[in-house]
Amino acid sequence: MTRPVVVITDTAELDPGPGLRLLAEAGFEARLVGSRDPEVIAAAAHDAVALIVGYARIDAALLDRLPTVRMLATMSAGIDMIDVPEAERRGLWVANLPDAATEDVAVHALAQALALVRRLPQADTLVRGGGWSDDFTEVPRRASELTLGLLGFGRIARTFARIAAPLFGRVLAHDPHATDGPAGVELTDLDTLIADADVLSLHIPSTPRTQGMIDGPLLARMRPGSVLVNVARGDLVDPGALLTALDRGPLAGAALDVFPTEPPAADDPLRTHPRLLLSPHSAFLTDASLHAYATDPARNVIAWWTTGRPHTPVVGPDPATTTAPGTTPRQGAPA
Repeated sequence: MTRPVVVITDTAELDPGPGLRLLAEAGFEARLVGSRDPEVIAAAAHDAVALIVGYARIDAALLDRLPTVRMLATMSAGIDMIDVPEAERRGLWVANLPDAATEDVAVHALAQALALVRRLPQADTLVRGGGWSDDFTEVPRRASELTLGLLGFGRIARTFARIAAPLFGRVLAHDPHATDGPAGVELTDLDTLIADADVLSLHIPSTPRTQGMIDGPLLARMRPGSVLVNVARGDLVDPGALLTALDRGPLAGAALDVFPTEPPAADDPLRTHPRLLLSPHSAFLTDASLHAYATDPARNVIAWWTTGRPHTPVVGPDPATTTAPGTTPRQGAPA
């Protein structure tokens, strides 16, 4: 009997071995493409039932060439590499990994926030330059007297709030989709969040409405001496406005794990500004998260094939008319 084919497009820094082994053990023929090129993907996946996607763009033009594909599983929480409305129109399943690195990203954001609050980048520069405490002009404020503000209140922001609440005097969050918050978190409007936060951490998706949202007028409304943390998406922040706010106020510092262009150009001024704390889009990075990113997409495909539904779907066909592809159709369901 012919084995169903699953194609892994590209894996970046991930080791595809564990996922490939899971698929093989479940009876699939798993092919690793190692490319984002649509021509290469189309040739390798012409008979595939599912794609596991890293950063490759999956759009209508490519899907037209993959008539047997019924399932798209991402190796990330993000789904912006997939034309989701087009996949939904075609009745395809799309599944992501919403919780593979939630703790890791939240801990990274907290570490960056505390480093800025404690002025650690400036202290490090001072000591490396031969100075000592008598020369330190960057006097930190006590964390318990500061307000942490979270723009967006999904899984990562909620985890961040839980682990950070004992350290900060107040925790605010703004999210138009959030109707309740855990004890110790105040849901508020955007204007209040911007005006009151000493630490503003971004946890919103990149959409046409949010791209460039953190611009000059918004930054100008922040508190003098406040800091900004971005572990979400690079295009949320206007880089020119950020540099101006660091040079002229009100920002005392900012931490970026994500950038408008990745990696940033060698001469990008974001790389060299002394009040910026930078990391290379690595907030997700732990041994545990790498294992989850490599294996959980395969588990989504296996669950879809055997039960008719992936573990963590984003969109999919009407469940009432969905049959597990590898099983006999349910009575009354279309074949």
